[in-house]
Amino acid sequence: MQITHLARTGLASVLALGLFASGPVMAQSAQELIDDASDPTTLLTYGMGYDQTRHSALNAINTDNISRLRPAWSYSLGDNRGQESFPMLYDGMMYVTTHNATIAIDPATGKQLWKTMVEYPAETPRVACCGIVNRGSALYEGKLFRTTLDAHVTALDAKTGVELWKTKSIDYKSGYSMTVAPMIADGVLITGVSGGEYGIRGYIEGYDPDTGARLWRTYTVPAPGEPGSETWKDGGDAWERGGGPTWLTGSYDPEMNTVFWGVGNAASWNAGLRPGDNLYTASILALDPKTGSIKWHYQTSPNDPFDHDAVNELVHATIDGRKVIMQASRNGFYYVLDRATGELIAANQFVDKVNWADGIDLETGRPIVTDVYTGAIAGEEVEYWPGALGGKNWSPTSYDPNTQTTFINTLNGGMKYKAVEPQYRPGVFYFGAEFAFTWAESRGSLRAIDPMTGAVKWENPVDIPRLAGVLSTDGNLVFTGATTGEFEAFNAATGEKLWEYNTGSGVVGQPVTWEANGKQYVTVLSGGGAVYALFSGDERLADTPPGGSVITFELVE
Repeated sequence: MQITHLARTGLASVLALGLFASGPVMAQSAQELIDDASDPTTLLTYGMGYDQTRHSALNAINTDNISRLRPAWSYSLGDNRGQESFPMLYDGMMYVTTHNATIAIDPATGKQLWKTMVEYPAETPRVACCGIVNRGSALYEGKLFRTTLDAHVTALDAKTGVELWKTKSIDYKSGYSMTVAPMIADGVLITGVSGGEYGIRGYIEGYDPDTGARLWRTYTVPAPGEPGSETWKDGGDAWERGGGPTWLTGSYDPEMNTVFWGVGNAASWNAGLRPGDNLYTASILALDPKTGSIKWHYQTSPNDPFDHDAVNELVHATIDGRKVIMQASRNGFYYVLDRATGELIAANQFVDKVNWADGIDLETGRPIVTDVYTGAIAGEEVEYWPGALGGKNWSPTSYDPNTQTTFINTLNGGMKYKAVEPQYRPGVFYFGAEFAFTWAESRGSLRAIDPMTGAVKWENPVDIPRLAGVLSTDGNLVFTGATTGEFEAFNAATGEKLWEYNTGSGVVGQPVTWEANGKQYVTVLSGGGAVYALFSGDERLADTPPGGSVITFELVE
């Protein structure tokens, strides 16, 4: 990595004025990470808290005054790729990432404090399936951690941007990449890997945050003789390239000292060639953060032929006195599990059309598959819903514990599919299927749902689906962004759109809110280029220009 700019003078002036910090950048302790969700002046954990609710108790910006929300500042990222980074905020410094840079920004003015470039081989993007992006960083004890597209994990000095260590996870040339935001749990730096469409063998791994030494690696596809290997019944070597990517950040329960992480699809998509459930693909795992050992697992889509990842965010809640974990799965069902045991409590359809299964059996936890699924396994041509982009793609949900409401950007698309013989070559797409997308007239919707029943409280449909994250607040507001560039705010109770601002490029990032000196702010990254834009062929996006930026909003008189 190379530091291209370090504005020490600007940082010193901010600290001297005492605008946003009371002293130099201090070490982020484990307790501060645990308390992050209850401290509106920090953003220390991916998802605004270990529980990933993406809900804030701040209410200074609310339904009564949202019309007065205006940009306080805008910072250019100098990058035309998709911008999905989760901003971090600590002690007078905001941190964002792109695929090729890590940046510290003065949150009072939007001025750059330092920028450290990420250097990776020019051929690396060919093994990044679904967007040249980075989703954010982790903070701990004065260090900022991130992953790189060529499958390295790095640590920077949070105050200066100087690289402290860099560890190679694996050789990217065989199809591996990293876009995930790492997390700290019980003093261990934990990260996942991308590459499910390249025939990788997925894993989750833990690192020593001080040295970069790898502490453990837990494969999501077991080798012969390991627990779960009996679910790969092909009798051959399918497990060696069985998929199971882990490309979205997990959540953490400090009381249980358990990390929860989602696992993606099996490879190839020709499931008939790998009979059995194919653990631990398309599964939710509960892990010991010190060792990586699996405490429990729950599989959403056994022997999945449809790219129905279970990698989406895992949200914590307490419902009817029971601690649960919740996920809007790509397969179209919203799952509620007991957080301690993985027992299935509820699983309900949250999109308009699901035809590969009639539902989820609450006794067995398994899908009640239809002839669409069995036909696909048998090699027939089928049209299945939701398609490979899912009933929800990567864009994270928000959960309001006050109203027990989940806010979610859904997709209304299917896929024509026929399994074919896959040809494995390292670093080359390993689909094993011929496919084409199909779409409903309304391709997506922002929905408010009851997580226990799937009932839709309200929705805001759109012709071009939203791929941005969702933020909710006690100001009775829901924030998200449009692929066409609008940053939007809705009434959380009714779904009425109250406000929007044209950011200049598609919004596929993760909105956050925070407080400084008693004043509430909202920040989002703008910059189109997510998976929908890459694969949908939607010509309507031709008039939405690229260009990354960070925009922070405040109320004006």
